[in-house]
Amino acid sequence: MGKQYKSLTIDDIEFIKEQKLFYIASCSGKEVNLSPKGYDSIRVLNENHLVFLNYPGSGNRTYTDAANNGEFTLVFNAFEGDAKILRLFCKAHIIKPRSEAFYNYLELFKEKESLVRDFFELYIYAVESSCGESVPIMEYKRERNELKNWAVKLDNKGKLEEYKEKHFTPPNLKNL
Repeated sequence: MGKQYKSLTIDDIEFIKEQKLFYIASCSGKEVNLSPKGYDSIRVLNENHLVFLNYPGSGNRTYTDAANNGEFTLVFNAFEGDAKILRLFCKAHIIKPRSEAFYNYLELFKEKESLVRDFFELYIYAVESSCGESVPIMEYKRERNELKNWAVKLDNKGKLEEYKEKHFTPPNLKNL
């Protein structure tokens, strides 16, 4: 049976640290955006506060939803070991490049500055856990390095910042 509570438990925090994949869903309009996320891109700061490292990619809908005070749900589920699904209901705050908080988080993740589009502080207002017994058991093989390799290659050519600017749509221009 599922349970809902206000903050992460110690077991929840350990569970999050073990996961190689999570999903982030966001919505500030009619459509819900859902993206799988990998890499070492999430940190638990305390029982109600996370930070997510956002790498550059094709779109930036997460930014738009955060800028429009949207709702966020993060989902972690066990693909090995005991079955479990953990949902975190959050509000997000954007941490833009070249800010003090950005540099603090950059140090936390030990990532190269140019490879990070932005960070999101996620403030948890509800946590929900459920059994997850229908989730298949799957074996983790490796990370896909293609996105990071692509970003490094573009950065080495001096074109990554231009790409990030081109693939950023200000929230006031979104038709949600």
